[in-house]
Amino acid sequence: MLSPKHILFALISLAIFSCKENPKPALAKNQTADDRPNIILIVTDDLGYSDVGFNGSKDIITPNLDELAHNGAIFSSGYAAHPFCGPSRAALMTGRYPHTIGSQFNLPANSEVKVGKGISLEETFMSTMLQDAGYSTGAVGKWHLGAVPSYHPNERGFDDFYGFLAGGHKYFPEEYTAKYEAQKAEGRALIFDYLKPLEHNGKTIENPTEYLTDELSRKAVDFVTHASTKENPFFLYLAYNAPHVPLEAKEEDMQKFAHIKDKDRRTYAGMVYAVDRGIGDLVAALKATRQYENTLLVFMSDNGGKLSKGATNYPLREGKGSTCEGGYRVPMFFHWPEKIKTGKTFSHPISALDFYPTFAHVAHAEIPNSKTLNGKNIWEAVATDKDPRKDEMVFVLRHREGYSDVGVRQNQWKALKTNQNKWALYDIDADMGETNDLSAQHPERLKKMVAAAEKWSKTHTEPQWFDPEELRIDWNEKQMGEFGSTFKLEMK
Repeated sequence: MLSPKHILFALISLAIFSCKENPKPALAKNQTADDRPNIILIVTDDLGYSDVGFNGSKDIITPNLDELAHNGAIFSSGYAAHPFCGPSRAALMTGRYPHTIGSQFNLPANSEVKVGKGISLEETFMSTMLQDAGYSTGAVGKWHLGAVPSYHPNERGFDDFYGFLAGGHKYFPEEYTAKYEAQKAEGRALIFDYLKPLEHNGKTIENPTEYLTDELSRKAVDFVTHASTKENPFFLYLAYNAPHVPLEAKEEDMQKFAHIKDKDRRTYAGMVYAVDRGIGDLVAALKATRQYENTLLVFMSDNGGKLSKGATNYPLREGKGSTCEGGYRVPMFFHWPEKIKTGKTFSHPISALDFYPTFAHVAHAEIPNSKTLNGKNIWEAVATDKDPRKDEMVFVLRHREGYSDVGVRQNQWKALKTNQNKWALYDIDADMGETNDLSAQHPERLKKMVAAAEKWSKTHTEPQWFDPEELRIDWNEKQMGEFGSTFKLEMK
């Protein structure tokens, strides 16, 4: 039988052991058991460079976006990795140029039948990396990275998915539901993607009633509200399809822009305003759940605005689909209270390829040893206002009918080849509109940049699909994968 002295010693030892093994420190007001930040990546679709207040819009108001941008770091030279939707998103999720993984074209409509696959399963998506690091992960909105089961968001690192798998969608449920049911009743083998029902983790959403942008915003709020009850941080990928066509806005949103006479521009403005309103609701949810202070919020467009459908990219040249600045230089900012200096404009080149390694850094996530990345961790550079890729190149390439357009950014310089014209060189800091060709004054600089682009092109792989399919003929007959005279210099 133990003596009282031995019993007392045992109790004291047990208490000490318990404190060492299961410490329960008090949490600060805005602190969770896991201090790593939540990460929200918001991607709009075809939003013009100059169609947000923080980039100088005069006729479209975006108060919620502006408040976030001005209280964070605006990237005035922020680039998507491709001037089209699908390849740009592939680059985001994989951290690789889409040309290096066979996704240099959009997945075509009804790709589940026509293609039967998506972005290579050999690529670890950033969502999987964060999921493996203990993050709760959610995707809301547009996917466009594979519409068959093994390429579904739930199989690519997202615990929760609400949205649509294709490259676009109509906005008013009373319209797209009726048209879908009519085509289904007709027995059509292929029903237009933009009409198909939304889904939640593979289950069809029955009887939707909300304007699509509002519905996506609400589901984003729902995700944050639920995820905030957990001790682990969350990653939310909110991929709006606005203001991508079809141009469809709520009447009350369009009324706010009655001063805009052009109907397409006015409708487009209403669509942008709906996105801004949704982001305001999302921020309110972050504050209500006490997650606002510890959330890194990243905003960008997947490519430049489509000039023929209401967008503007002033002062940039051209728009969506172009390797001129207007095709892939996009509205972009980081926001994280107390971690990112407010009122900051970061002018050095930033690529969406940088998000993967940067998110890994702030999340203390492990990048797989076998993972190839084309971007870099920019966190310290942004904090210290230093160029994260001084003297390094940022590339863009778009295949057209039988030829390819190319852009190369290095420091303040931009080498450009479009529409089978000769290569040109611009001082992009002084000439954002690419109007003053300096190739004759700096021939050696242009030569080195074009040579670097040609070397980069040798890392490309054969496309896994084409859009439209007819481009396959050009690709094969004209041996586009060998690039022909693309990198041949003819000095003016």
